[in-house]
Amino acid sequence: MFRLFRKLRKKMILEKKVRHYLLYALGEIILIVIGILIALGINNWNIREQERDQEQFYLLGLRQEFVLSKIKLEKLIEVNQQNYENSKKIAAFIDAETRPTEKELSVLIFQSLTNEISYNPNNSLLNELINTGGLKVISNPDLRKSLTSWESFIQSIKYQERGLQEQRERLLNVLREEGSIRTGLDETGVTSEMGLKKSSRVGSNLALLESMKFENELLLFILTGSLTETAHYQPLLEEINEILVLLNQEIED
Repeated sequence: MFRLFRKLRKKMILEKKVRHYLLYALGEIILIVIGILIALGINNWNIREQERDQEQFYLLGLRQEFVLSKIKLEKLIEVNQQNYENSKKIAAFIDAETRPTEKELSVLIFQSLTNEISYNPNNSLLNELINTGGLKVISNPDLRKSLTSWESFIQSIKYQERGLQEQRERLLNVLREEGSIRTGLDETGVTSEMGLKKSSRVGSNLALLESMKFENELLLFILTGSLTETAHYQPLLEEINEILVLLNQEIED
């Protein structure tokens, strides 16, 4: 009988130890899992912080680029306006009863055709982000979309500028064929700046005002210059302003 009781007692003690061991093992497993989850959480937090810092670095760089690109575009718009507005003054003389002086016309021609139009934005960082897939760190989807489509705006601008340059060249060809470049340089003072003396031969550009070819090319130049501003430069300026707004919203002060 006593032997039976001892066996039952031993069995109960063993079962109790097993339960304690299982509880202890379960506790260790839970602690290990919690530790792993905490470590993963800390690691994910560190990754998010690194990505946030990297994003802020890119955002600041992009803002600087687009501010400079905006300044360049605004200056280019002014130059383009000067070109076609001076050309309008020349066109107004064609139908006017009075003619300008040789110097007045030469100055207007010089101011209309001297400056070539070409927009070159600051896009080194943006191009790097696009080429390396770095745009994925930009969390704002609207900003990311605008940055991705930026190149299409620039290509449209380049295409329009080529048309404007070609029209400018056609107008210059008429001047070469029917006018006197030397007279224009003499009257605007460019000849002396080049270290040359005024020409002894008397040429005139006033006859250009009677040329139908000159008038046609001049009007097309005015039209192309005006459309370059209204249909391309102004929309691009609006796009830059929108991008700057999005950048400023995402940049942490």
